[in-house]
Amino acid sequence: MKPAIGMLVRASALASTALILGMSGVAMAAEAGAAADAAAAEMQQDASGALADIVVTAEKRPTSLQKTPISISVLGANDIQNRHVQSLLDLSNGAIPSLRVAPFFSRNSALIVNIRGIGVLSDGNQPARDQGVGVYVDGVYLGRPQGLGAALYDIESIEVLKGPQGTLFGRNTEGGAVSITTKKPTGEFGVNLIGGIGNFGYYKTEAHVDLPEFHNFSLKIDGIVTARNGTVSNPLSSAWGFNAYQRRGLHTQLQWKPSPDFTANYSYDTSYDASSSLYQQAIEAGTQARAPILPLQPKRAKSATIGVPEQPSIGKNSGHGLFLDWKVAPNLTLKSISSYRELSQSQFDNAAATTTTLPTALKANGQFARYSLAEFYQHQYSQEFQAIGDLGRVHYVVGAMGFHEHVRDNAQAFYTMQLNADGTAATVLPLPSGNVAAIPVNVPGAAVDRASRISTDSYGVFGQFTWTPAILEDNLHLTAGARWTNDKKNGELYIVNNKLPVDAYGVSRVLDFKKSWSRVDPMINLAYDVARDIHVYGKWSTGYKSGGANSRSLSYMPFNPETVSIFEIGAKTEFFDRHVRFNIAAYTGTYKDIQLDFAAPYYNLDANGNPITAGNIRTTLDTYNAAGKGRVKGVEAELMIAPVRGLTLSANYAYTSVRIPDTFNPYPTYVEGKGMVINTTPIRIYTTYTPKNALSGSIDWERPFSGFTLAAHFDVNYDDGFYTASTAPVFKGDSSTVFNGRLALSDIELGSGDAKLTVSLWARNLFNEQHRFYISGNSAAGMTSFFNEPRTFGVEARVQF
Repeated sequence: MKPAIGMLVRASALASTALILGMSGVAMAAEAGAAADAAAAEMQQDASGALADIVVTAEKRPTSLQKTPISISVLGANDIQNRHVQSLLDLSNGAIPSLRVAPFFSRNSALIVNIRGIGVLSDGNQPARDQGVGVYVDGVYLGRPQGLGAALYDIESIEVLKGPQGTLFGRNTEGGAVSITTKKPTGEFGVNLIGGIGNFGYYKTEAHVDLPEFHNFSLKIDGIVTARNGTVSNPLSSAWGFNAYQRRGLHTQLQWKPSPDFTANYSYDTSYDASSSLYQQAIEAGTQARAPILPLQPKRAKSATIGVPEQPSIGKNSGHGLFLDWKVAPNLTLKSISSYRELSQSQFDNAAATTTTLPTALKANGQFARYSLAEFYQHQYSQEFQAIGDLGRVHYVVGAMGFHEHVRDNAQAFYTMQLNADGTAATVLPLPSGNVAAIPVNVPGAAVDRASRISTDSYGVFGQFTWTPAILEDNLHLTAGARWTNDKKNGELYIVNNKLPVDAYGVSRVLDFKKSWSRVDPMINLAYDVARDIHVYGKWSTGYKSGGANSRSLSYMPFNPETVSIFEIGAKTEFFDRHVRFNIAAYTGTYKDIQLDFAAPYYNLDANGNPITAGNIRTTLDTYNAAGKGRVKGVEAELMIAPVRGLTLSANYAYTSVRIPDTFNPYPTYVEGKGMVINTTPIRIYTTYTPKNALSGSIDWERPFSGFTLAAHFDVNYDDGFYTASTAPVFKGDSSTVFNGRLALSDIELGSGDAKLTVSLWARNLFNEQHRFYISGNSAAGMTSFFNEPRTFGVEARVQF
């Protein structure tokens, strides 16, 4: 508690300093004049010092955040810059409390994304499984969690739509949607160059170029190169450190605007993302002895205990998009979104190398440090049509969408280290050569644990209509909508343990599944404008996560979609001439057919086929839909205050409760001396990656001076910890309080032209707080953990002209 109290005291001191500086800014307001207006416009305030209106596209058309009757949080370009957000993974510290982003186990190359506790309970890192939160870039759905950790380009905003979005966004949005919008060509010449360096060998170079319009064509080019060494060093000199990355990317947009009513935008992007795994530490001993060369590390480590092989997981992502926008008439706009994307992602994960205990590895020169390898390939194409318009008192959006993807993957695992006879030394093993891989893979001499492939086709039509009747002074708005969706999946599990799988009848063959599901997701919303700046609403909506199959399975049996149905009420309010904004939402609903993973026993058998040990040689999981109904409920509140010009204070809070019904383990458990024992008692299921209480607050201050503008940002993010496993043994991660900050000098004129310089200092985890966000283990092997990142900081320069 003492470190947390100390940090809060320091935070209060910094907040007080910012408030004093802000009040000083009032005294200079007359002197600042127009410069103050320009400075405020770049923040959350308009030219008058009131809170600026925020425009969102949650309803497929531009609307005011305050008048859009759903729970939405928005990070604008300034927020992204101030929090030093370079990829979606940088939102993992809780900038938006209802949104949780985390690496899948130790892998920054594949992300888990949850909203309101719904999205992924365990393993969404598979071809035939989907996540429950949709991620969109410029309206294009990204079908896989792989690749989401890549660097973000020139971002206009990130909208987080909370609660099921089944009507307008469709499949796999039961928890909500994350909509990322990039900046578009302006048609005017402009250059934005950014360079920065920081600790852990960090560097970044960005270039954003807007070319002047030529014969109705405008071109924008964005490029980024960034890298960082590991935050945990690896004593093996030839290996990567842990939690390192190298990223680069290019984004180009060519826009044709032959008339004010028609725009065509072609977009191409390509990215390269190389990242190493996090470092899993042994934090507490169990009954089993540990090798002397692998001591415990109860605090966040700066270095691994010994050097182990570790190479980067490499993701390559590219895509084409064609976006058409035609205003056919004053009350009708037609839109088309066409996209084709390709993704490849390798995996090299040696995160748990130093957590070995003696009975596991030490059998006279025993092997350890299991290297988990995988290859993942995907391509997708999609087409969406929208018609957006007005018919008198009715606003509407109708549309249709088609989506196809093909995905394949494979996995290998082998040991990379060998202990000596007493566990006091270890050597690196050569790559395996004793097997012949069943298919072409990264390491041909290692067995292939599994390989699968799947094709998905999804089609849907949707419509949403908002009617404002001629009563109550046009303050009542009734919205109703629905989407029909059909999903079809056709998959094959064609390798298990380096050979054909064996079906339930003992026949070796490719295991396949073909399954389709159709459903309708309705939505009803009743909104009322109590006053010009006070809006209330009530909403009912549904959503789902698609069915599929588990590629870690031995049977490859299909499972069905899971669904949510949510009632939400909310209020969006502004006071004191829009100097105070307070938005609040409360929700409750049901969570059904929840997709749960259970470990399928893979036993060593005697001559009669009876199990003699419970030794798993690899992870074998099957997925079942839980019986019964779960319950989801929570409260979200956002407060923003502009007490004086140039100073903005904000606070966001989320309370989230997800109850999943107790469920029977469908598999018998092998008990020594008793054989196979049927499970007769239901087990508790825990929701994952979801703190019950989460809070984020920030202070933004800006003050113009003669020849430059001084700006400061400070934010704090708290949560009370969360589980990362859904079934026992489970351990709740530590609560955390993480501070970030940025100090900038901007608008520094360079010569007599239009060029301006900005120099900034930034820090993430400013006070170097440490907490365990992932804890696992048992009484025999002991406890292991992943810690949050240590403090990172740097300096950045930006030139704009």
